[in-house]
Amino acid sequence: MNQPSNAAGLSIVVPLFNEAAGLPSLHGRLTDVAQRLKEKRGLHCEVVYVDDGSRDATLAIARDLPATNLDVQVVSLSRNFGKEAALLAGLEHARLGAVMFMDGDGQHPPDLVDTLVRYWLEDGNDVVYTAKAHRASEPVTRRVAVHYFYKIINWGARQKIPEDAGDFRLLSPRAAAALRQMPERNRFFKGLASWIGFRQIRVDYNPAERSHGKSSWNVRALVGLSIEGLTSFSTAPLRIASVLGLLLAGIAFIFGTEILIETVIYGKSVPGYPSMIVGLMVLGGVQLLMIGIMGEYIAKVLSEIKARPVYFVAEHSLKQADEARAGDASTARTAAE
Repeated sequence: MNQPSNAAGLSIVVPLFNEAAGLPSLHGRLTDVAQRLKEKRGLHCEVVYVDDGSRDATLAIARDLPATNLDVQVVSLSRNFGKEAALLAGLEHARLGAVMFMDGDGQHPPDLVDTLVRYWLEDGNDVVYTAKAHRASEPVTRRVAVHYFYKIINWGARQKIPEDAGDFRLLSPRAAAALRQMPERNRFFKGLASWIGFRQIRVDYNPAERSHGKSSWNVRALVGLSIEGLTSFSTAPLRIASVLGLLLAGIAFIFGTEILIETVIYGKSVPGYPSMIVGLMVLGGVQLLMIGIMGEYIAKVLSEIKARPVYFVAEHSLKQADEARAGDASTARTAAE
């Protein structure tokens, strides 16, 4: 794992998965951003592209990207480990002080980087995170699901995760250092970045349309990420299971008392098999649900106990910007003289 240098600068971490079509355009826009930050704020930048097992030409294109106005790191993982692992790989390979995370599909506008940097440098915020300004273009079912996901994950949590917050965010050097200290392997980046605290500010934005390809975040992937986030970062599902069990126990007690009163006092016969079968099916289903929830948490504990690495790096390269190479050469000549 690379240790960040003490030099003032900004590392932009971009996880990539089959983004060959749009990568050259994105790199060009990041190059322009780096030039502006260098001229206006004297801020040196690097970009860390993390190829998460892409099946297209993403890695080959990333290797050939020019290091103009910013250093270029390319970290190729040995297989597809998932976005959370790719974000961690980028964080651990970032060499400069502050770290910014953004997606490689072009929907996180590079032009917004200047704004996030301003909130960090001028206003002293440690975590500048972005959130969708609205979800009007999304289906109602998805909007409702997202809303209740945050309701559940924040239930009883001391540090709330902001609703609609995304991975597009900037962390100051001390916030990035704090995030590196998180030892867990089952990671939920949004939750961890909120949990570390420090001064945080929200910036609303409208995501750009994808200029190429199709998002890999289908319903199945989103449900999987939701379960991963809930079980990795929150105990809310266990609390819901406890409340549900208590509720059913209360209903069963009331129903049993009613049957007892009707039988002993009024002499009515106990209802037959249909009600009993329905009751058994309900109780059995709830018990299986609770066992499944506990199983998810036990699986997370087992994963942490095994202590397997979150990712493996198959290839790593670094290109320094032209002016940085010139500076290194000048320093070398001076030392030789």
